[in-house]
Amino acid sequence: MDCRDVGKAYQFYRRPIDQVKQVLFGGRKRYYDEYWALRDISFTIGKGAAVGIVGRNGSGKSTLLQILCGITAPTVGSIVVNGRIAPVLALGAAFDYELTGRENCYLSGAILGLKRAEVTQRLSAIQELCGLGDFFEQPVKLYSSGMGARLAFAICAHADGDVLIVDEALAVGDDAFRERCRRLIRGFRERGTILFVSHDLDQVMDLCERTIWIDRGRVRADSDTPGVITDYCKALAEEPDDPNRFAFMT
Repeated sequence: MDCRDVGKAYQFYRRPIDQVKQVLFGGRKRYYDEYWALRDISFTIGKGAAVGIVGRNGSGKSTLLQILCGITAPTVGSIVVNGRIAPVLALGAAFDYELTGRENCYLSGAILGLKRAEVTQRLSAIQELCGLGDFFEQPVKLYSSGMGARLAFAICAHADGDVLIVDEALAVGDDAFRERCRRLIRGFRERGTILFVSHDLDQVMDLCERTIWIDRGRVRADSDTPGVITDYCKALAEEPDDPNRFAFMT
């Protein structure tokens, strides 16, 4: 995976009429404020690596993951991914809430490129990992957000992806579920690449040998996990939570 000079800007209109003006007269004047969620993001991740991504809320982590998953396109820069991505965060958002957990396994498997027979072969392992019990046969609209995340992780973990992107999935289960996930992630490293985003720094230390720290939409550090986590914790303790990081930037 190669990420080069990636940036993402969003347009914010202070009045509804400004959006109309932008459509009509946008070639001559800008009628919106610009917020850059990411600026100048560059890194390379090789096969078999387990890389953590940390940062305060609003730092740009989720935007970066959405770009990597193909949910949104970067405003500038480029991303090259060799292989198929299994994105836990994107898959959970794609569930059909009227279908049962079992039925969503087949739907999500198709999205991830699996044939129906392949999903059937892995269904018992998916059911065991997510640990939803009788709710596996109930509509997903009855699930809590944590139950949906468990199902999404279990499907992605058995999807034969080359890159597994995990966003806080391990924060939604009990100790037994989290331990099963950790074992599966360690096994996944033998054949693929892992991006792990979490506020649980102990899990990042346990699973990732390298960590990228995103701060105010930029890469503040990219190095071995113990060093980055130490500096990040120091910053959390010494640097106040600054609301100006949400200000519009031109």
